[in-house]
Amino acid sequence: MIRSRRRLRTCWILLALLTGGTASAQGTHASDGREALSRLEEAYADFNDAYGAVSLIDSDPLSYPNGSYGGKSRDAWQQLYARKRAELMDGLRKVPRRDPSAADLRALRLMRAVVADSSPTPRSLAPVGRCKDAQRRDLSLRPLQQALYACFAELANSLQFEGGSVTRVAAFDLLTRMEEPQRRKALFLTFVPLWRALNDEDRADSPYRRMVRMAAREARTSGSPIDAAAHTLGVSTIETAEWLERILDTWRQVSGDAAVEPWDYRFQGGVAERELGASIPLGTLQPLSQRYYLDLGVDLAKAGVIYDLSPRTGKAPLAYTDYVRRGRMLDGTWQSTIVRVSASYARGGLGPLEELIHENAHAAHMLALRTRPAFMDLGDPIFYEAFADVPAWCAYEPVWQQKYLGRSATEASSLRALYSTVMLDVAWALFDLRMLRDPDADPNSVWTDITARYLHVKPHPEFAWWAVRVQLVHRPGYMVNYGLGAAITADLRQRIATQLAPFAAGDSRWYGWISEQLLRSGEEQETRKLLRAFLGRPVSPQALLDQLRRLAAPGSRLNLSAGTPQRQGAR
Repeated sequence: MIRSRRRLRTCWILLALLTGGTASAQGTHASDGREALSRLEEAYADFNDAYGAVSLIDSDPLSYPNGSYGGKSRDAWQQLYARKRAELMDGLRKVPRRDPSAADLRALRLMRAVVADSSPTPRSLAPVGRCKDAQRRDLSLRPLQQALYACFAELANSLQFEGGSVTRVAAFDLLTRMEEPQRRKALFLTFVPLWRALNDEDRADSPYRRMVRMAAREARTSGSPIDAAAHTLGVSTIETAEWLERILDTWRQVSGDAAVEPWDYRFQGGVAERELGASIPLGTLQPLSQRYYLDLGVDLAKAGVIYDLSPRTGKAPLAYTDYVRRGRMLDGTWQSTIVRVSASYARGGLGPLEELIHENAHAAHMLALRTRPAFMDLGDPIFYEAFADVPAWCAYEPVWQQKYLGRSATEASSLRALYSTVMLDVAWALFDLRMLRDPDADPNSVWTDITARYLHVKPHPEFAWWAVRVQLVHRPGYMVNYGLGAAITADLRQRIATQLAPFAAGDSRWYGWISEQLLRSGEEQETRKLLRAFLGRPVSPQALLDQLRRLAAPGSRLNLSAGTPQRQGAR
C-alpha cells in the first residue's frame, strides 16, 4: 500500500525546455509566469521533503530517538512544512496564468489539489487516536476513522492465541498452515474483540455503521475511491460493480462447489503455503525479495531503501511504502529519491513474502520517477497498487519458487493460492462498494451474501469477519484498488510478457524497460491515458478472467506472466 496522499515536483531547466519562450512582450510575460511556477515547484518539493521527514520520525521513533533526520530536528522540519504550505497556498492563487502550456496547467491543478487536501500539521500513519473513542457519538468522520484505525493497532496486532500473542498478518499465515480445524476456528475467533470494537454486536449505531453513513454522505458530494478507480478504468461506477461481480462469478464457477467454514477458507487455498512455508523463514523475506529485484535490474539495497519490518507497539497496523525524500534536479544533478517500507512481520511464509515483494514494487516505482516536482508521484491508486502486484504475483509461479526457494509447489496449488487470496480482495471491494451505495445495510449480511454466493463460504452473519482489513475503516472504498486492480495487474503482466518476455525467473532488462515505458513520467499525463498507451487499448478484465478459467483446465502449465496457457511440452 502507498500512503493515501498525492505529492509531486521539478526544476527550472526541465520547465524551460517544456514551455519555451520568445523575446516579445508576450514572451516576457510567459517567462515571468514560468519563473513563478518554477519557484512554486521548488517550494512544493521542499514541502514534500518536510512532510516525508516528519512522517519518518513519527513513524519510527525508536530509530530516530533524538527526533531528527537529515541534519534537522522534527520541529525544524515541521516549521519548514508549515512555511512552505503557506507559501504554496498563497502563491498558487497568484501565479501568472498568461498562455500556460497544457503541462503547466496540469502541474498547477495537481499541486493545488494536494495542498488544498493537506493538513496544517504533517502526520504519519502511526495511530493518533484511541480505540475506545470509537464509542463516542460526538465524533465527526475523520476522528471516528482515526479511532477505528487505532483499534487495529491496539487489538489486531496483539491477538491472544494459545497463551501467546500473534499479529493480524501472522494469523492469516497460520490459518493457511494449521492442520487442526478446531485450532483454526479458535484462531479465527481471536478477532472477536476487534470485531466488537468496530461493529459492536452488529447494532445499527455501531462505530463502523456510523462511520460508513458519514463516509457515504461525503462520497455523494466529493466522490469516493471507487469513483476515482472507475475514472481510471474509463467505466462508470455501476460498471465497476459489474466487473467485480463478473470476476467473482467466474471464480465461483471454476473453484469447485464444496462449502467451507470461514476459518477454513485460507487453509483450503493454502496448499502451496504448506508446501513451501518452511523454505521461507522470517530472516529470508527481505534477502529473497531484494535478490529477485536485483535479477529484474534494480538494486534496492544500493538505492538506500529504508526498512522497518519488525512488529512493535504503536506501529501502523498495515504495510505501506512512502517517500522520505523525492528526487529532483539540484544544480544540474539529479538528487536521488529516498523511500521507506514499513510492515510488521513476525513469521516468514509465502504470503508475507508476496506482500513484501508488493511493497518493494512501490519502492521500485518511486525510484523510477524522473520528472518535474509537480509530477513526482505514482498516478492513481488503482494503478500503483495494481503495478505492485505485477512482480509480486510471481512468487506464486513454480519457476520463481524453484529458482529462489530451491523447490516449488504444484502448478495447481500455486494457482489456487494466488487467486483465492485475490478473490478475497475482490469480495472486499464489492463489500465496500455496496456499503457506500447503501450505508444503512447490515454489513454482516452484505458480507455473508457475497462470500456465500461467490466464495462458497458457509453463512455466519453472527461474525463481522469482514472487518480484518484496515482500509475498510481508514478509507472506505479503497479496497477497490486491490479488487479491480487485479484486472490491471493481469493486463499489465500479459502485455509485458508479450512485448518483452516472461519475467518470473528474473530479466535484467525488465526494470529499465518498464521504467521507460510506464513509470518514470509520474503524473505527466492522466493514468487512464498512460495505461491505454501502454496496453494499446483500454483496460479489460479479460486477462484476469482467462487466468481464473485455467483452474477448470487441468493439465495446463502455470505461467501467470504470459497471456495464454501453455500445455505440457509446449514452447
